[in-house]
Amino acid sequence: MHAIFALSSVPLFLGALLSDWAYASSQEIQWVNFAAWLNAGGLLIAGPVLLWAAVEVLRSAARRQRGGLIYLALLLLTFVVGFINALIHGKDGWAAMPGGLILSVVVLVLAVAASASGLAGFLRRTA
Repeated sequence: MHAIFALSSVPLFLGALLSDWAYASSQEIQWVNFAAWLNAGGLLIAGPVLLWAAVEVLRSAARRQRGGLIYLALLLLTFVVGFINALIHGKDGWAAMPGGLILSVVVLVLAVAASASGLAGFLRRTA
């Protein structure tokens, strides 16, 4: 169940990136609003996943190994950079560019890496 929740933030962060890209191409202000809401949705999912992973990694000695700590660190980085991205998107229109677009790329890459790390650990445990 945890792996599914971890993957659920990836489409939202991807949507935020695509909305930022659309805004950079068209200067239609509504795209920045879409990106801000999609990023907030991704954070709304990533926060409980981070908390859940922290409890599991810190509770279990087996999960405190390198893979579990890397997964936890990637989730933490995703949440922190996503939060900074939310603050950038709180600015008015063009003030959010190009920082918002760059941070959206970074957040998406971190979310994909965290999800891949989490799925790899999940698959390793079931095999």
